[in-house]
This record gives sequence, C-alpha cells and structure tokens, in this order.
Amino acid sequence: MGILASVGASLLLAGIGWAATTPAPPPKAPPAAPPLVQVVTSMGNFTIELNAERAPLTVATFLKYVDAGQYTDTIFHRIINNFVIQGGGFDKNHKQRPTTGKTFNESGNGLSNTRGTVGLARGSEPHSGDCQFYVNLNDNTALDPSPARWGYAVFGKVIAGMDVVDRIATQPTGADDAPLTPVVIERIERLPNP
Repeated sequence: MGILASVGASLLLAGIGWAATTPAPPPKAPPAAPPLVQVVTSMGNFTIELNAERAPLTVATFLKYVDAGQYTDTIFHRIINNFVIQGGGFDKNHKQRPTTGKTFNESGNGLSNTRGTVGLARGSEPHSGDCQFYVNLNDNTALDPSPARWGYAVFGKVIAGMDVVDRIATQPTGADDAPLTPVVIERIERLPNP
C-alpha cells in the first residue's frame, strides 16, 4: 500500500508540474461593440443601435443600404400614431427606390417589437423585406412570431432621439397613412462606437 501511495503521489505531482508549465489559453477578445447609425431627418435626428448578434442578415443588408446611400432623401411614407413610423423605400416624390433583393426573415431571433425597437418592414410574404424599416411607437408584440405564423424581424433599437420619433408620429396624415407634409430622411450614416 505504501508503494502504491508513493507512486500515486509521484504521478499526482508530475501532473501538477505538467499543468503548471502548460501555457494559459489566450484571453478572449471582447465582443465587438454593436454598430450605431444616425438617422438625420427634416424633424431632427435619432440614433439606432443595431443588433448584429441576433439579426446578422438583416443588419448586414441594412448597413449595405446605408453605405450605398439608399436612404438619402427618402421619406417616412407611413405614420400611424401609437403604432409605427415606416420609411426608407420611397423618395420625396413617392417614387419607390430600387432594391437589391429580399432578406431572410429573422423574426425568430428572440427580439420583441417593443416601443423604440426597429424592425424590417415586409409584405405578406414572410421573406419579402428589403430596405424599408419601421420604428415601434408602442409595444407591438402582435408583430412578433408565433408557432402559427412568421413575425416581423426586430434588428435594432433607438437609443437616442426617441422624442424625435414621437414628434414624427404626431404629423397629420392622409390617404394610406402618408404624412400631409413630407418627413424627409436626409441621410442615414454610421457612427463611431464610443
């Protein structure tokens, strides 16, 4: 028993010595800061923090449009107070901007359509979203997915300037919920992370 205990202790010490000389794994890089964009409008500016972790395809598509200048001189063409403001797809003459394809619907990403979140607008077909986006003015959880249907994909949230969004939401509207006085998106630009 004494010999076995001695051999076991030697092996244990050899194991400890081996572990002590093994290099530690390199530290993990901190997660990348979420992309930020500023929406510059004729009624003021607001800032959106994009969630590339939960909605990578939607964020990549949105940023592609931002970088291409797609949103310059477009309008918020649909305003429904206490529901959403929607824009990015039509110019000041209400002419639809060309797009480069549709985006896979990422509505099952765990993000909910709550007040201040930003989602990808789409038609009745689940994967028909392109460049149009909306900002939720209320908790619109009816837009979230359910086991019976696709929802609308949230891909960001307003982190500054929600008062501007609320001011846009109060504009008088006419046919098809279009504002009587155009609310122009002058541009959307990337912001440096703090």
